[in-house]
Amino acid sequence: SFEGRVEVYHDGKWGTICDDQWDDRDAEVVCRQLGLSGTPKALSWAHYGQGSGPILLDEVQCSGNELSLDQCKKSDWGQQNCDHIEDAGVSCDPFTGTDLQLCQSDVVGRTPYYGAGSAEGTVRLAGGHSPSEGRVEVYYNGDWGTVCDDGWTDLGAQVVCRQLGFR
Repeated sequence: SFEGRVEVYHDGKWGTICDDQWDDRDAEVVCRQLGLSGTPKALSWAHYGQGSGPILLDEVQCSGNELSLDQCKKSDWGQQNCDHIEDAGVSCDPFTGTDLQLCQSDVVGRTPYYGAGSAEGTVRLAGGHSPSEGRVEVYYNGDWGTVCDDGWTDLGAQVVCRQLGFR
């Protein structure tokens, strides 16, 4: 799973984090610490349910560049003024922020094209030197269009490669 309530282990016990000051920069650090590369999103008010046991951290304020929560500005361990209804959560979902976005552009007439068909959502590669490279184009509403690179990641490229029959 790529999302859930954030729990930390300290001094021999697991506990939750209060959502005071909790934002996407904190979520970015959690996702990085977990080795997940999706678009980080902070969630508050026990979005993933209330935890039990101690609330171990409060007032977490990361810059977003830290490697772990321990490097972020925060309250002392165990110092908090919260209830579990304020348990912090994160989503590191690799599918958020990577949707293919059609740009407003005319059909590009360059060949060769790799990929077949003209069904809605069909992808092809255009202008590459081999069948496994090129500009990604998508068939939509009767026309071929290019794909904006905003939010484009290796995951999007992997999906296109699989759609075209590559590994």
